[in-house]
Amino acid sequence: MTHVFDELVLGGVLVAPIVSDAIVALLLVLLLRPLLHLVGFSKYFIRPQVAELSLYVAVFGLLTLFY
Repeated sequence: MTHVFDELVLGGVLVAPIVSDAIVALLLVLLLRPLLHLVGFSKYFIRPQVAELSLYVAVFGLLTLFY
């Protein structure tokens, strides 16, 4: 059984499904940032920006895996 990928159409331009997954992952990480700030996420890492990028990559990977 194969999965059919539905393209997103924006103004007559077909956008690949991976682009919509990347945008959704970005929105999810942006929504998680205030919660991570409350928990003190940045004090556990030397480079919090790299940790947030890794979180984005993980969320993006999970979205593409399960969608």
